[in-house]
Amino acid sequence: MGEGIVRAFTKMGAAVVSLDVNTTLGSAIADEAGASFQSCDVSDETSVHEAFAAATATLGGLDVLVHAAGVAPAAPAAETDVELWQQVLAVNATGTFLTNRAAFPHLKENGGRIINFASAAGMNGYPGKSAYAAAKGAVLAWTRSIATEWAPFGITANAMAPMIWTSMYDKTRSEMSPEQLAAHDAKIRAMIPIGGKLGDIQQDLVPVVAFLSGEGSRFMTGQTFSVDGGKNMVR
Repeated sequence: MGEGIVRAFTKMGAAVVSLDVNTTLGSAIADEAGASFQSCDVSDETSVHEAFAAATATLGGLDVLVHAAGVAPAAPAAETDVELWQQVLAVNATGTFLTNRAAFPHLKENGGRIINFASAAGMNGYPGKSAYAAAKGAVLAWTRSIATEWAPFGITANAMAPMIWTSMYDKTRSEMSPEQLAAHDAKIRAMIPIGGKLGDIQQDLVPVVAFLSGEGSRFMTGQTFSVDGGKNMVR
């Protein structure tokens, strides 16, 4: 999803610096998209500080931060060890904290947008991925908190909860047996009212992120936008 946003935003005319811990893949995507690239481990404070200093120097400032980095290893709750828990929290929760905090000094003078990628797992829980659900719950609470604290500076902070078809999802599907895949697809069809399947990055996700990045969303903050075909409806 991060790759899709980098590619789409450059086509829209935005100046983009893409951050990725995978230097080889990240720099290749940025080159193809016409974006700049900066290596960054979002779980490491020094790496984030250095990456933001370089990125903002390249851009001449900062208007929008889209934080999409995340990991979601599977493990039953009772079998989740401390190492796995800390790894998942470090990337998903601490990574959100560090990147948002690094963006703040660059946004507070003229205002701007922060868009954090959360998940329905943070709202509903996720059996088999409880550490991931806990981390995304932290992302939601953090986003609502800074939305209030940083509003006086003209900064909005919103969260995404997407159900989008990605290459990672293709890999997950490829590892299922025909019977498992059939059961999975039947479950998805029952869960998602619009289309009965996960959404498309360019058609369904990018337009929402673009809207939240612009002036049209200036009066919207602390919200969670579920781009999921209607799976999570507010009740």
